[in-house]
Amino acid sequence: MAWEKHKTQEAVSPSESYAEELRATGEDYLEAVLILDRQKGDVRCVDLATFLERSKPTITNMVTRLCESGFLVREDNKSISLTTKGKEVAEKIYERHRFFTKRLIAAGVDPKTAERDACRLEHAISEESFQKLKDALED
Repeated sequence: MAWEKHKTQEAVSPSESYAEELRATGEDYLEAVLILDRQKGDVRCVDLATFLERSKPTITNMVTRLCESGFLVREDNKSISLTTKGKEVAEKIYERHRFFTKRLIAAGVDPKTAERDACRLEHAISEESFQKLKDALED
């Protein structure tokens, strides 16, 4: 999207850039909750802070926003769970992450670099482009 705007000489507004960054950050949190839930079964803010290497106040702030938006739920025991809506987004992002990581490593990219790049790609690609690419490269 930013490239298209640049291509047509339009500037990306600071608020639009912030919204894209916030969306990607929120998706990263949902993906992390999904991964931690699969590993541990019980996810807490402290687990998320460790996993994402962020401060607990930063985690608490974003978790609150994701709860208010209907993506997460805080349980009575202070654990965090994905809602149906949150799980759909998390699974979509996680699928993209695994797809891009696998393809980049297969192309010879260092695994650490592939992980970082996959994290960027998973947020940037449209659903249509991802599906077409996935269909074209299916094993």
